[in-house]
Amino acid sequence: MTMPRPIIAVPADIRSFENYTWHATPDTYLKAALHVAGVVPLIVPALSDGFDVADILDRVDGVMTTGSATNVHPGRYGVGATASYEPFDTSRDTLSCAMIQGALARNMPLLAICRGHQELNVALGGSLATEIQDMPGRMDHRAPTDPEQAVRFAPRHPVALEPAGRLRALIGADTIEVNSLHRQAVDRLADGLVVEATAPDGTVEAVSVASAPDYAFGFQWHPEYWAETDAPSRSILEGFGAACRRFSARRASHLQLSLIHI
Repeated sequence: MTMPRPIIAVPADIRSFENYTWHATPDTYLKAALHVAGVVPLIVPALSDGFDVADILDRVDGVMTTGSATNVHPGRYGVGATASYEPFDTSRDTLSCAMIQGALARNMPLLAICRGHQELNVALGGSLATEIQDMPGRMDHRAPTDPEQAVRFAPRHPVALEPAGRLRALIGADTIEVNSLHRQAVDRLADGLVVEATAPDGTVEAVSVASAPDYAFGFQWHPEYWAETDAPSRSILEGFGAACRRFSARRASHLQLSLIHI
């Protein structure tokens, strides 16, 4: 019997337009999840009260936290909120951090991208630096000013993968070319995270969760954008999908054993 596709939870961003408050996610992530990872994405609304994330996590097989134009509120890592850290989406912060912590507590596959990568670091106790392009010795990691998305998401610089790291084993390369669309980055690395890749200026570009038994990665770049045509990006998404299928199979097996013993 063919197993149904795994379902993954994706936290929504809050957007206001057309006189409504919208809970939304860019479709590049959803399409990469569906067509490359082979999983079905479920957008989770960023409702701040009367909503238990466990009700979702107990029914899904993975979590993917996406990039966004907003930033994690600095109050979450002990820094005063100034204009340089804006814009914010505190409802997204609350939802994503709960989903990240809940996924890791369940040993559930986690794919954290851009803002999601930064959320992962903050959710586990780390901090972020803002306007890194103004720091001595740092590159300008911001997106090019161009109306074409393909230009904005084009590869910009190499990253070096840790020789003995999990990401190196997944991708099978020592260095890869990645895109770059951020002005914040990991500052203090959270306990429990392992650096998997760095930019030439030392910026942390990828991490893994040391205690995770399977797939739990954060990426500062955007593998979802070129997942259908770029081999390293495809490996990242396919690896996530494979981990979700393993998780789903284990969950189904545990359910069957529970039913046998009823």
